[in-house]
Amino acid sequence: MLRALAPVAALLLSVAFMLMGNGLQSTLLPMRAQLEAYSSVEIGVLGSAYFVGFALGCWRGAILIRRAGHIRTFAAVVAISSTSALVHALVTEPMVWWAVRLLSGACVAILFMVIESWLNEKSTNETRGLVFSVYTAINLTVISIGQLMIAFGNPEGFPLFLMASILISWAAVPVAMTKSESPAPPEQIGVRIRYLLRLSPVGFIGSFVVGVTNGAFWALAPVVAQGGTSNTALAAIFIAVAVIGGAAGQYPLGKISDRMDRRRLIVVVAGLAALSGIGLGIFGASGQTLLMIIGFIFGVFAFPLYSLCVAHANDFVEGKSFVEAASGLLLTYAAGAVVGPILASIVISQAGTGGLFFFTAAIHVIFAGFVILRIRRRDPVPEAERGDFVEAATAGLTILPMDTGLSTQDDSEVPETSETGDDVPEGSGADADGADADGADADGADADGADADGIGEPESATTDDAQPETGDDGRKP
Repeated sequence: MLRALAPVAALLLSVAFMLMGNGLQSTLLPMRAQLEAYSSVEIGVLGSAYFVGFALGCWRGAILIRRAGHIRTFAAVVAISSTSALVHALVTEPMVWWAVRLLSGACVAILFMVIESWLNEKSTNETRGLVFSVYTAINLTVISIGQLMIAFGNPEGFPLFLMASILISWAAVPVAMTKSESPAPPEQIGVRIRYLLRLSPVGFIGSFVVGVTNGAFWALAPVVAQGGTSNTALAAIFIAVAVIGGAAGQYPLGKISDRMDRRRLIVVVAGLAALSGIGLGIFGASGQTLLMIIGFIFGVFAFPLYSLCVAHANDFVEGKSFVEAASGLLLTYAAGAVVGPILASIVISQAGTGGLFFFTAAIHVIFAGFVILRIRRRDPVPEAERGDFVEAATAGLTILPMDTGLSTQDDSEVPETSETGDDVPEGSGADADGADADGADADGADADGADADGIGEPESATTDDAQPETGDDGRKP
């Protein structure tokens, strides 16, 4: 294990510092915004601005890396991100905060892109799973530590902003001093949004829905947990407990999903996330112990839902499209996270702080209903053709350079299947979740001989024609 991690130790240390500082900011900013008398909608826009920047960073970050290289790009973006943390303490106007938070989101996405492409190149096929598992564990751990650091100071003061800036600045040191050779410039990955929707409606809609709910949580839960009091430690502990719950639920739920129709588990998980959200809305103000218990349960079910949706979508993806699908679903998640905080803040302004979790519960219930409809219309993917949850979840959380406008592939092309959906190319999975179009029947075939997803495909088209080339990460489903 140590031998596998040695080549990437400096990168993992940089990740730890960066995410610790970012985790501190994610809790500190909503609290300070509340102290500055921001409305709930203004705080929601602050959270949305971060994810707008995050999506832009995913979309265009590769241009910077190709121009300046990994190390120079990392150093430059760390400098911008570090100074952005300080600007929040110097200027408290909402418009300025929104702009700076957008910039911070873009910087974080680019930093992730640099680190993850580097980790991928320095890992072998034998060690990649271990490296990215450790990477994911570090992410969850240091984010929680960063959030708990809010207890070391007062959000009204300058020191916490300075601490966040220092932590982010330290992230540049291990990368700048590493002897590891910089990886090759990343290639842009074409992302076909309509293709992903037709390929797996549950995976696509689920990624957007989880973005809506989790984006709202990250943006507004610190304010809701604080409950108008000065107890900043309570809010930090609540967020950390929810994150720990998400980490605890990720692996067991994933392994269960490998043994059954993932959609049925998604329905159960979404339903339990809704119930725990209702519990937080009703009993969240009844006591700290109850708040932490229900918050942990909420994290167990709400946070792994994205990985379950990605794994489900991966069951329909052929090898050459796996990277494209993971990138597209992450972009879809970011789009949902832009919308979620604004919608949730409007609900809070009308229903009070408990409205945040009533909002997430309503979204989870609607999504569960949608998945039930899909289950009734489509057969499940055979167990032998399902992908591995751990591989899909790891790739789904990995940021790769993407482009939604430069793909030369036809959005309408999907993996070819027979009218019954039984004749599936190796590795693509059954068409259990393909979208119907133009009056397609339950198996997705229309009168013109469309494929199982309801999308007509010329006889001369091949699976390779419909798929983009494999990205730099080299992962296979």
